Amino acid sequence: MPLFPRSRSLLLATAAAGLAVAAGVTVVGTAEAASTLGASAAQSGRYFGAAIAAGRLGDSTYTGILTREFNSVTPENEMKWDATEPSQGRFTFTNGDRILNQGLSNGSKVRGHALLWHAQQPGWAQALSGSALRSAAINHVTQVASHYKGKIYAWDVVNEAFADGGSGGRRDSNLQRTGNDWIEAAFRAARAADPNAKLCYNDYNTDGINAKSTGIYTMVRDFKSRGVPIDCVGFQSHLGAGLPGDYQANLQRFADLGVDVQITELDVAQGGNQAAIYAGVTRACMAVSRCTGITVWGIRDSDSWRTGENPLLFDNSGNKKAAYTSVLNALNAGGTTSPSPSSPSPSTSTPPVPGGDCTATVSLNSWNGGFVATVKVTAGSAGLTGWTTAVTLPSGSAVTNVWSATGSGATGAVTFRNVSYNGRLAAGAVTEFGFQGTGAGPTATPACAAA
Repeated sequence: MPLFPRSRSLLLATAAAGLAVAAGVTVVGTAEAASTLGASAAQSGRYFGAAIAAGRLGDSTYTGILTREFNSVTPENEMKWDATEPSQGRFTFTNGDRILNQGLSNGSKVRGHALLWHAQQPGWAQALSGSALRSAAINHVTQVASHYKGKIYAWDVVNEAFADGGSGGRRDSNLQRTGNDWIEAAFRAARAADPNAKLCYNDYNTDGINAKSTGIYTMVRDFKSRGVPIDCVGFQSHLGAGLPGDYQANLQRFADLGVDVQITELDVAQGGNQAAIYAGVTRACMAVSRCTGITVWGIRDSDSWRTGENPLLFDNSGNKKAAYTSVLNALNAGGTTSPSPSSPSPSTSTPPVPGGDCTATVSLNSWNGGFVATVKVTAGSAGLTGWTTAVTLPSGSAVTNVWSATGSGATGAVTFRNVSYNGRLAAGAVTEFGFQGTGAGPTATPACAAA
């Protein structure tokens, strides 16, 4: 996530010898070639977007290219923590709303960027630690995602939480020091606040299969196995002189976990290979069916954070560069069709199993005045064809949102029943649902019964 330029060594960490990206793609039909980036991407169900700044929306050349070429927008800085909550509990969305309205007025998707990041925190958050910071962070996720509920296509929920280097571990930050589950807590809070937005983890120097990308891969695999709500992984792809030869394979291994992959902050230092690298990235995305779109980080070279490297598709005057043509040609060449963003991922069905008993446990992420509860349902020895759980809320508490279950009641004794996709459980199998509420969360063990 650019704000200030990173060292060139970081930018080039992903540069491996050669531009070897698997060239074979499955062509989707023979649609007439489209003449803009967004229209070309849309032919295969994808988007092609740009990161934009509210302060440049008065520039007619800038907005002219934006409205003509792109069908997705991402705010550069306007939805980050320091911009949206400059003092604790006081939220301001003026510039974020400008970006949102610019995108929606053009029929574009809007990617929200970013809910939690170790950088660009307001000073008051930097001064917090431990449980106070955790509560403030979860409240921030909840309030910002709730403000934009139903309007954001995908959120970068957590940004750049893994360390560079060979460890594949987490970055040391004030957020990480609140507990290793802070990323999971953020994703659960975001799902509760905006159930229909795609929830993404986003990072840089992860373009090839390396220690850092493998650390993230391990986290995503764990989240998927435990029902933590994660829908997509963003690859920033701030590239230098080359493209890793395993770039496409890296995208595919994440897609094979059951998440979408998105190129979220693409730019390429200008040089003899710029057009070829842009084309290689585009072809790789087109070849992976769950690669749903590409975003370039800026529009003209003069808008880029990479001063002097001229890394974008349009020059300072707004003219198309050779890299633009290479991207357009790669989009129009076709590829695998990306699943519709509004369609659920295909799922396998299991035959019904006899009814049986079950147990349930609850875990909480709480802050002053609210909570997110995650309930784990475990099938007994006979398996389940359906289940219900009963949760007792303390006096003064109320359920405000439920996911992966159907709730009955909002205060006192509240009952939850499975939805269509998580009622059938084999013996010992586990599923999870969650709910958000005001007041204090439940502390007693939920009752579970077969239905």
